[in-house]
Amino acid sequence: MTGEATTLPLRERPAGLRDGLVRWLRPKGRADADAVSGQRAVAVALTAIVALSLFLVVMAANRPSLLSPTTHNNFYPRWMAGPLGGLWPGLTGNSTTLKIIFSIAVVVMYLCYLLVLRRSRAVPARWVIATVLAVHVVFILSPPLALTDVFNYINYGRMEAVHHLNPYTTIPILEPHDDPSYALSNWHQLLSPYGPLFTMLTFAVVPLGVAGSFWALKIVLAATSLGTLLLVWKCARLLGRDQVTALALIGLNPIVLVWGLGGDHNDFLMLFFIMLGFYLLLRAREQERHREQRSGPWFAPVSPDLLGAGAAFVVAAGLKASGGVLIPVVLAGLLRHRRALAQVLTGMLLAAVAVGAASLLAFGLHIPDLSTQSRLVTSLSVPNLIGLVVGAGGETETLHKLLTVALAVSVLACCWFAWGPRRLRAGAAPESAGAADPGEVRRAGEGAAARTITASGWAGVALLVTLSWVLPWYVLWVLPLAALSPSRRLRNTALVLGAYLIIAWAPASGKLWNVIGFYPEKTALGRLHQRYVRELLN
Repeated sequence: MTGEATTLPLRERPAGLRDGLVRWLRPKGRADADAVSGQRAVAVALTAIVALSLFLVVMAANRPSLLSPTTHNNFYPRWMAGPLGGLWPGLTGNSTTLKIIFSIAVVVMYLCYLLVLRRSRAVPARWVIATVLAVHVVFILSPPLALTDVFNYINYGRMEAVHHLNPYTTIPILEPHDDPSYALSNWHQLLSPYGPLFTMLTFAVVPLGVAGSFWALKIVLAATSLGTLLLVWKCARLLGRDQVTALALIGLNPIVLVWGLGGDHNDFLMLFFIMLGFYLLLRAREQERHREQRSGPWFAPVSPDLLGAGAAFVVAAGLKASGGVLIPVVLAGLLRHRRALAQVLTGMLLAAVAVGAASLLAFGLHIPDLSTQSRLVTSLSVPNLIGLVVGAGGETETLHKLLTVALAVSVLACCWFAWGPRRLRAGAAPESAGAADPGEVRRAGEGAAARTITASGWAGVALLVTLSWVLPWYVLWVLPLAALSPSRRLRNTALVLGAYLIIAWAPASGKLWNVIGFYPEKTALGRLHQRYVRELLN
């Protein structure tokens, strides 16, 4: 990883001798024709992403089907189908056909997405921005798509607010079954694994009823998704990265759109605060660069941006525990900058006290049930595939422990990478570089930020590939950091992970496994994993 931080920004890469010679030898008309042809291809790809998004939503909203698993025969209320419900009465209801159509549409969207990324330097920013806004509108109007947890969110909130049952100590099956959210939720034997801040947010929408809560959460999650994209855009500008490519890498990813926005998942909230933390760190760095005095007491002057950055990372962890993985990496990246480290730590401590106090008032000394969730295994998660390869029939308890250790070691390695040497050419550390050349100071600061962002991205990758219970929209944990990192390898890894998750979760993938005789859930251990999931779903 040490060599990756030197990768140049996508749009600012200087032309080498070979590139310049090719441009000089190529006729001008040919170059113009190629540019026009590339823009036309991108325009077609962007249009296809919007059209296929709308197609999938209309298909899911049409009638009860596997595309919207909270529906079933004789149950598809108008409020759930949304304004696009019933627009295509002649569409097939055959489940196999729907699986194939859905899977092909997602694959085509992903190919179009890759084309846009490949041609991103030739894409006008307004095209990508308009497409991102369009697909967000489409998925705001969507019914709950496959793999949704939104009604579990609502049910856990109603347990506390309506029935005065602590979701961290009482499983949903013990609540009154006539609650309108109970039949729509499914994890009835699982204590809430969601962070206290997010659970308290679900309290706020309870007065709106189940239908109102559903649409309110959809709007909040879509708004935070757009907010995250705006923060990434601003961060890319501060880092000198290509803003259009960064926006497209996240905002046009069909996995994020279909399974993330379509499934209404709270990862968007968590990620918004993670990116807010990075944006405030970068903005504080910019302010420090323009300040004459670059060194001094730890709290002179106090930086609201640094305090806010620390608080933002803690809030992210308070919304969803997986956000906490990045905290040690961020702190490691600040170890050579004592003033920033002290103020970020102060912001973290203040936010932790506030979050802890709020959680204590709402839930007592109880915390989210992460231990039960950590025992869940998806058949095509990387740990389970490793277990199949080594002949264990899937992820064993021993393998689970080994991968937990591997995650801890990976995070430590990322911390080391974020902290690693980044001295100026004159030999002075950035903290003491008051008399150094301003250009050297600037490059040192940019290198420090790039290393921390890259290390955080790899920490997200490590978390994703060591999780037993991995779901498609988890790629969202990596994409924004990959978009801002100078590491081409990290971006390519994020794209490969996306392809893997599509193969693993596309509805028609089961047909492929039947053809090649791959049945990971039919081993003795696989059946045990499936039975444990069914027990929690009853």
